[in-house]
Amino acid sequence: MGDTLTLVDLGGSVALLLWGVHMVQSGIQRAFGPHLRRFLSRALRSRISAFAAGLGVTAVLQSSTVTGLMVTGLAAGGLVDLVPALAVMLGANVGTTVIVQLFSFSVGRAAPLLVLVGVILFRRSNISRTRDLGRVAIGLGLMLMALVQLLALFTPFEDVPSLRLLMGAIATQPVIDVILAAALTWAAHSSVAMVLLTMSLAAQGVVPPQAAFALVLGANLGTAVNPLLEGALGGDPAVKRVPVGNLVNRLVGVVLGLVLLDRVGVWLTAIEPDIGRAVADFHTGFNLVMAALFLPVLGPLSRLLGRLLPARAVPADPSQPVYLNDAAREAPAIALAEAAREALRMADVLQAMLRGALDALDPGDRKQLAATKHLDDVLDRLNGVIKAYLTGLDPDVLDDADNRRLSEILAFITNLEHAGDIVERSLIAIAAKRLKRGLSFSIEGQREIRTMLERLIVNLDTAAAVFMTGDPRAARTLIGEKEVFRDLEARATQAHFARLRSGRVESAETTALHLDVLRDLKRINAHIAGAAYAVLDKRGELLPTRLRQDAPAPE
Repeated sequence: MGDTLTLVDLGGSVALLLWGVHMVQSGIQRAFGPHLRRFLSRALRSRISAFAAGLGVTAVLQSSTVTGLMVTGLAAGGLVDLVPALAVMLGANVGTTVIVQLFSFSVGRAAPLLVLVGVILFRRSNISRTRDLGRVAIGLGLMLMALVQLLALFTPFEDVPSLRLLMGAIATQPVIDVILAAALTWAAHSSVAMVLLTMSLAAQGVVPPQAAFALVLGANLGTAVNPLLEGALGGDPAVKRVPVGNLVNRLVGVVLGLVLLDRVGVWLTAIEPDIGRAVADFHTGFNLVMAALFLPVLGPLSRLLGRLLPARAVPADPSQPVYLNDAAREAPAIALAEAAREALRMADVLQAMLRGALDALDPGDRKQLAATKHLDDVLDRLNGVIKAYLTGLDPDVLDDADNRRLSEILAFITNLEHAGDIVERSLIAIAAKRLKRGLSFSIEGQREIRTMLERLIVNLDTAAAVFMTGDPRAARTLIGEKEVFRDLEARATQAHFARLRSGRVESAETTALHLDVLRDLKRINAHIAGAAYAVLDKRGELLPTRLRQDAPAPE
């Protein structure tokens, strides 16, 4: 029974450590995530400044995975060269050692104070950033409590002969230690937690120093495997360049570390008698040495990665997402930005549908009809994938601004999908019916339809700009297009009836079809203009109702 309780205590302490790491990361991301991304994008001018930026951002976030996602997105979008992107990852690897160094000192007594301060900030403040910083303080306190608890758990077992025999056997197999730590780090999604756990084991003598150093090597390897396995599989090969480059760095480091483990281990334990501190120093030294070795050769490495992982010009299947990255779910600001980029792909698909409808209605051919109809399937699939991606985000890491942006993206893609349905089910159906019956619109009618469709395409570009920038001027212009389309429909309808009264045969044959097209074009424009409402509503520029408040009551 006692052994069972000890295992439960051990599992609970490890879980508390992981949860503390999660709270620190989520709190920092919610408080400073977008600002850190902008800072990172501005700092990527040279490999040295990029290295320093990666170190600084990761020292704050305590997650090289999140930093890697930021720089991978910038590199994949062509906003930064591969060399500074790889330099950021070298800095990020060093940045993860900061909190490990801090916790290697006797700071356990600060845990209750950190939790107290964090709870006060979280419960008493109405400012979002202050509440997020309270979350960070609570997370740091929980991490310290977990480490103190782990030390207390391992103390009674320090002199157990069977445990020492088992740990001694493990110490003779450093490759097994590396594999074990890499697997645990991948499962926990945190090299920081794994290294801190290793420090606790080593400090109590449960794990010999050589085994502890090998576990640190495995933790560094596991944290590089995470983004490659979870975020870079499939899609454009160019997206894999940064995580693959980082993995190469880690693999080379692990091989060198294993080769030099005996010499380095003996030397380090000789100058640092505190084994816990020695583990932290080994972790820091490993990442500093790898940064020093790889910074000078990032140019040849980037060229090699470019040849091995060439960019794919066109996706094999347009209905498959290009930018959605499962690993980015850990960083809401990045996940939302990638979902927005995928939403713009939907806008491109709808624009292609509108151009296809323009060609199908005048003069039109069956191949064009089939191709345009197929694009609606692409639109539907992308809509479903983006919705599933967004609804899968952890609500605990989303602040008010994130929730607003998530709602804006969902509304935007829903409107695009509805507009696509109108094109496919109505405009394309009308074009098919016209071809089947051998009918043609009048020259004036063709001109009216073409004018409205071309204006729709321009409005779609405006809607995409409003969606990405939130520019209120463009939003007002887009809303004004609803009135323009009402006028265009009214004038086109009156002109059509005038042609009917004059006895125009082609107008009589296509009356129903022509009026349906005009109505549907106005409906599509209403969906496109929906992108402006979120922007204007945020600024308080929308009225609650369009009804006249002084309208007479019905008798």
